[in-house]
Amino acid sequence: MAKDPEPNLKPHLMSPKTPKSPRPRKSPRTGKTPHPPKWATRLLEFYCRTDLKEDLQGDLNEFFYRNLQERGAFAARLIYMIDVIKFARSYTVRKPSFSNPSNGKVMLANYFKTSTRVIMRNKLFSGINIIGMAVSLSVGLLVIAFVSDLFSYDSTLQNKDRIYRVASSFTPVEGMQPMKLASASWKGGLLIRQQIPGVESVAILRRGFGGDAKINTTKIPVSGLYADEYFFNVFSYPLVRGVAATALKQPNSLVITETTAKKLFGEVDAMGQTLTIDTTIYTVTGVAADIPKFSSIQFEMLVSLSSIDLAKGSPSSDGHYLAWSNIFSNYIYVLLSKNTDPASFAAALDKLNQRENALAKDHKSYLWAQPMKHIAISSNMGNEIGQVFDPIALWTMIGLAFVIILSACFNYTNLSIARSLRRSREVGIRKVVGARRIQVIGQFIAESVVISLLSLCFAFFIFLLLRTQALSISSQLQKAYSLELSPRIAIGFIGLAIGVGIMAGILPALFYAKIKAVQVLKDASSIKVFRHISLRKVLVVFQYTFSLIFITATVIGFGQYKGFLRFDLGFSTQNILNIRMQGNDDEVLVKELSTMPAVHDISRSLLVVSTGNLYGASMKYQNPLDSADVNMNFIDANYLLLHQYTLIAGRNFTPKPKDAPETGIIVNEELLKRFNIAHRNPEKAIGEMVTIQGKRLSIVGVLKDFHYGTVESTIDPTGYRYSAQPGGWVNVKIDAANLPATMAAIDGLWKHIDKVHPLDAKLYDEQIEQTYSVYSMMLKVIGFFAALAICISSLGLFGMVIYTMEKTPQRDKYPQSPWRR
Repeated sequence: MAKDPEPNLKPHLMSPKTPKSPRPRKSPRTGKTPHPPKWATRLLEFYCRTDLKEDLQGDLNEFFYRNLQERGAFAARLIYMIDVIKFARSYTVRKPSFSNPSNGKVMLANYFKTSTRVIMRNKLFSGINIIGMAVSLSVGLLVIAFVSDLFSYDSTLQNKDRIYRVASSFTPVEGMQPMKLASASWKGGLLIRQQIPGVESVAILRRGFGGDAKINTTKIPVSGLYADEYFFNVFSYPLVRGVAATALKQPNSLVITETTAKKLFGEVDAMGQTLTIDTTIYTVTGVAADIPKFSSIQFEMLVSLSSIDLAKGSPSSDGHYLAWSNIFSNYIYVLLSKNTDPASFAAALDKLNQRENALAKDHKSYLWAQPMKHIAISSNMGNEIGQVFDPIALWTMIGLAFVIILSACFNYTNLSIARSLRRSREVGIRKVVGARRIQVIGQFIAESVVISLLSLCFAFFIFLLLRTQALSISSQLQKAYSLELSPRIAIGFIGLAIGVGIMAGILPALFYAKIKAVQVLKDASSIKVFRHISLRKVLVVFQYTFSLIFITATVIGFGQYKGFLRFDLGFSTQNILNIRMQGNDDEVLVKELSTMPAVHDISRSLLVVSTGNLYGASMKYQNPLDSADVNMNFIDANYLLLHQYTLIAGRNFTPKPKDAPETGIIVNEELLKRFNIAHRNPEKAIGEMVTIQGKRLSIVGVLKDFHYGTVESTIDPTGYRYSAQPGGWVNVKIDAANLPATMAAIDGLWKHIDKVHPLDAKLYDEQIEQTYSVYSMMLKVIGFFAALAICISSLGLFGMVIYTMEKTPQRDKYPQSPWRR
């Protein structure tokens, strides 16, 4: 049977009577002749059979130029694209050819051998690239390890995706921005458990438990959290001894970790053992496995929440544990049911907020849900009980590391393109013998990946050195992160190296792939990416621009940091040593310190202000419906004199016996403004009565405004109340001439008073410096990145200088060469 003739592929494009197309005209706007769309031409070359491609492409081009004359450029291009797509038929599409898998292995092996030879033949440039990439990769490895630690938080918890922390927000003073707290109302937790559907379990925690555990005659300091009986329903921390459902049910029940059990009882079985903390006897009802380091909740022991005597009240804004406004010490964690929509839970919380705030007498608080998996990487809120990392800081750190890596990639690109005269001959020969564009690209990317993997070996050792230095920046970093290696981190390291190799090699690969064989004798390094600016110049400018940005940020940040430390707080901190009493009676210590020649003055206070510590209470003036939270501190009669506060009206406190009733309060100017006391006149405000925590107190003095909180925060209404023994800190004015000897003498006194706790004493200026340690840490990181950026940029510039010096004699070698004319 005779075969069917091959179908006519171009019925309307060509015929014997078709006249020759007129000469294509130039565009009047650009002065250039329009051409068919490149992507359509490439598509045709991709799918068309080899024996048909030349004829079909020629006919399509002829028809394009005829339409260009008759119908214009837009219609010609459109018809061309339609024809290219229309002719993609079964008889025009070439059959796919499957290469032998062994060919791919051979090609990869060839890439590796060629790359190794190129690296060995160009030792100087390869060394510069490897060093630059190793330094930048080490920073990338550090970031990968850090991010891996962050995402490891709470990863061991079951049902992590269904656990939510109920946080709160409130406005302390009308007109201010709402303050977000990780803590919430105890009452809110009970109402969620009772009234909101779709909740599987609710755990209520409370901070503040701790003291000296007395076992026989031994005292050991311990700390922990209060937790209700539903704690282990929400959190899947395993118990090695005891029953999770009942371990925290009875009052004075205690669950301790394995490490704490060994610390308290040694090798003796801890179950059923009793210990005394602050005159209360507790019984160990459970032993939990040690809490993982990467856990948002850390504790040595858990005490049953029912151990708290609700009848005694609490030092909250209105004196009651179960008040809606008592949001400063309690924590609520909710385990949602499997089919519960988080949006419906959030809506139920909104309804609960509206109902309870309508009944609230004092400030209003609002509960909202935060997913447990987002706690580790979230904006820092007040009253956090675990480590959190701000996402903005995280992305900033990743961005800085990317810039450093990009700078090393620029070096590689620069040095690769700078050697265009030598490498272009190699590319030209490859193309002459039949190498395709994709093979040239593969060769150069493989070469950059090999260099990147070699850099990874050196980068790993640099990473081990940087890890120790990075963790030593802050004690908080040491507690929160380990940066230890794991299979996941190792895969990330290798992936980063390969990614950086591809990123560094893609531009040189494309650069050389487009070189034609006739260009091998030309200097291809003069390719323009912008008008009159060569590619190499652009990359060098970018590198040093990044370096200048880092340097400028470091200088500005350092000036800001020093400004914080030298800022006028409104009182003196010079040569003041603050000693934390840790629950001890300060009378003995004060008496002993008074006999020391290096001690000039002594005062006592509940807390150290301007270091981020806050203690507040609700205050009212004349209007019983108008209340506001004001900052508080309990001080003795010598505190204001020692710290040199400015008293603009009234008087200081006078010494009183311990059991004397509290009658007076000293306030700042901002508090007068908040309540408009005596029309903000300090002199007339003396004697006015205010109500705070149910007590009527008379204003006996007005202080010039000072910074109770940190410098970046606003000056808020503040009141100082009198106490003969505040119980928190002893403030000592010392002679700084021989500070080590003075500290040694004070340490000796402390050991006679407290044989359990070590001395906790710091200079006031050191505490303020520690308050702004996050800024110091950021400056160190940015300064480190600035140094790396400068070093890497200088390495690249050094390589360019060496190459130029090597290249210059070659131009003078043949003075009569026709290429010089």
